[in-house]
Amino acid sequence: MAHHACHSAGALPPLPAPSPHSPFLPCILIPGLHITRPLIFRACLIMIPTVDLTSYMLEMFRDLELHRRDPSSVLAVILGGGAGTRLFPLTKRRAKPAVPIGGAYRLIDVPMSNCINSGINKVYILTQFNSASLNRHLARAYNLGNGVNFSDGYVEVLAATQTPGEEGKRWFQGTADAVRQFDWLFEDPRSREIEDVIILSGDHLYRMDYMDFSHRKSGADITISCLPMDDSRASDFGLMKIDSKGRVLFFSEKPKEDDLKALGCLNLISAFDTTVLGLSKEEAAKKPYIAFVGVYVFKKEILLNLLRWRFPTANDFGSEVIPASAQEFFIKAYLFNDYWEDIGTIRSFFEANLALTAHPPRFSFYDANKPMYTSKRNLPPTKIDRSKVVDSIISHGSFLNNCFIEHSVVGIRSRINPDVHLKDTVMLGADFYETDAELEHRCYQREEFLDCIIDKNARIGKNVVISNSEGIQEADRSSEGFYIRSGITVILKNLTIHDGTAI
Repeated sequence: MAHHACHSAGALPPLPAPSPHSPFLPCILIPGLHITRPLIFRACLIMIPTVDLTSYMLEMFRDLELHRRDPSSVLAVILGGGAGTRLFPLTKRRAKPAVPIGGAYRLIDVPMSNCINSGINKVYILTQFNSASLNRHLARAYNLGNGVNFSDGYVEVLAATQTPGEEGKRWFQGTADAVRQFDWLFEDPRSREIEDVIILSGDHLYRMDYMDFSHRKSGADITISCLPMDDSRASDFGLMKIDSKGRVLFFSEKPKEDDLKALGCLNLISAFDTTVLGLSKEEAAKKPYIAFVGVYVFKKEILLNLLRWRFPTANDFGSEVIPASAQEFFIKAYLFNDYWEDIGTIRSFFEANLALTAHPPRFSFYDANKPMYTSKRNLPPTKIDRSKVVDSIISHGSFLNNCFIEHSVVGIRSRINPDVHLKDTVMLGADFYETDAELEHRCYQREEFLDCIIDKNARIGKNVVISNSEGIQEADRSSEGFYIRSGITVILKNLTIHDGTAI
């Protein structure tokens, strides 16, 4: 009777002592496994033969690690950016991610290539402004027919659109709002297996393996990439405070210099943070701040919860959704201590291009293991006759004849004729070759270009000098075919600079 009463109360009889000849263990405790039903737990685990325990555990942990690295359950969303006013006039007729870079690429190729090299083959690109050339490039480079093969994946452009109802009349109001307007796709049947969503920007230059985030291993709801930052640039970024395990506790959106000093004095953001992320004490002292750089990984269900229920009116991830989530959700910082550049202004675009010519460059498009992809153009090799090229990049399909190219980037299909001197110049190239008849009517004499960007298909007349000798910082000379932005002369796309012009 007492024995019956004991069972009815939910207690278990004691386990017998294990026999040295028994092939089973009486109990196996696996770290991290929470036991809620002891009877079933015991009944299941005593069926594991002792002789197979090691191989069983190894296989279990191997499967777990494979799941953590499985990119098939990750969806990437690349944001096409806003109007791109800081990159104007390069964005006059194109979206920011469609701006050419490095002679033969476009900015969109950077996150797309990082996705491919990370094994992520399910990608949405959200666009709104001047998206025609971006759409054309994506169709040529990343479609399933003659571009990069995505197997069972997809690359789709999601253009801003209007839908029925008052709310449906709004365009994208920010990064979070853009994703919210298409969040129904995350519950589409083909997204059934998606567990994590990675949000990317289309105007950054870097090389990253997104599967290195350790997002699943840490159990984080949100993981954000971050850079160690020094005093000189800290105010240009959103900064954060983390604890000893890398959990984000506090955000400060682009603090001013005085606020930055106050934050340091209050120990809200300190050098201790960067040592936690693996930096040496010396490097942490040089870069005491932690900046988040616009790469976010969300658990899919958490993302839907944030956009629909917790913050249904928030428009931006970096300044609204993520800072407001720090106290409620587990946000983990992932250190990316490598080259990263925001190509958001004419100055940063110009300097990032010319930095590619350094020896060695801090960033290079040349990497056999993690290449940067772009559209297949089938252009011939560049032809160089009696020319001098110093510390420069010359893209394929170009013709150089008796010219001097110094510390410059020359884009595809460029034609540089005799007595031309390029220095600190970024040529974006051309979309087509001129005909023989057009070339016959062009006569080049002494020309000098310094500190300028020459957009696609621009034609430069004879005896032209571009040097901004007066040091003008800003000027609108669009009627004459150029702008000056941050002291850099930008020759407009498809326009002609007339003979004898001096800028």
